[in-house]
Amino acid sequence: MTDSRAIDPAHFRQVLAHLPTGVAVIAAHGPDGPIGMAANSVTSVSLDPPLVLFCPARTSTTWPELRAVGRFCINVMAGHHEEVTRRFAAKDTDRFAGVAYADRATGPALADALAWIECEIEDEHEAGDHTIVVARVVAMEAASQGHEPLVFFRGAYGSFRPPDADRA
Repeated sequence: MTDSRAIDPAHFRQVLAHLPTGVAVIAAHGPDGPIGMAANSVTSVSLDPPLVLFCPARTSTTWPELRAVGRFCINVMAGHHEEVTRRFAAKDTDRFAGVAYADRATGPALADALAWIECEIEDEHEAGDHTIVVARVVAMEAASQGHEPLVFFRGAYGSFRPPDADRA
């Protein structure tokens, strides 16, 4: 077994880049307007109770603002949202400029997302250079007609076309 202290961070990132992930925007109603950040570490945790998690970097300046609100909407991004997602991953920019969204109880629901998962923070765990945020799902909805999902793989954005998409 390899000693984990011997794992080069760049090699770790390169190898884990082979695991495709979905892309989401975590958004909330802040005291001065909407706040949000991109995330590709969203996953389900439990059906009963309904729990999900995501993992913001401990260096994130947006996560403390979202934490202070205590609730947020996870927007599952569609393939045509690459530019929007890049904006939500950038620093020092108006992330919501020109972005259409509807207000939901937990936060902004971005237009044309594939799904919206409304959550309240349940717990947090420190994990290396990230925080594991466990959230209770309080409401959710999926788009009835959809676009292909936005996927992150090997350091680039792409999409996934379901095998039966041509039959639909």
